[in-house]
Amino acid sequence: MRDLSLHILDLAQNSVRAEAKVVALSVLLSENGTLSIIIEDDGCGMDAELLSRVQSPFATTRTTRKVGLGIPMMAENCRLAGGGLSLESTAGKGTKLTATLDTRSIDCLPLGDLAGTVTTLVTANPDHPDFILYCHSPQGEMRFDTREIRAALQGVSLSEPEIAAWMMESLREEIEPIFGGVIQ
Repeated sequence: MRDLSLHILDLAQNSVRAEAKVVALSVLLSENGTLSIIIEDDGCGMDAELLSRVQSPFATTRTTRKVGLGIPMMAENCRLAGGGLSLESTAGKGTKLTATLDTRSIDCLPLGDLAGTVTTLVTANPDHPDFILYCHSPQGEMRFDTREIRAALQGVSLSEPEIAAWMMESLREEIEPIFGGVIQ
């Protein structure tokens, strides 16, 4: 994958498949250049056996293919950029993935189009789950929550083209001052 937003898209889809009601995405940049990406859900979670082998590319719960590359690829990109990946999960309660990278490393992938990723997740899954995005850096912070948007739209689908265009533009306007020029 050529940027971190594509990893986020792939990994958040795991939460959708796990039948999460809420998927929380956090992208946090510290003053020292450490980038933390946290994807947390309240889906079906993993038992200890699956959790112990999920970082192997040959472990997947999918029946359509025999490999699962999302988590192993993200772990390798984190390792190359001087960071790491951790997973916490409890069957029936959910999963939390935390990826850290040193943005000062030449091997750190760019963040990419985070606004496009979140818009894609929401419009591809307009009814559920709900998505929360929280971004923070020394330049500022923002929060996006589809539960608030649903309440304001009073039944209008989040997949409507006008709503999708508004989401994309709104997210770009909020994310750019937080990460622009630093990791994009």
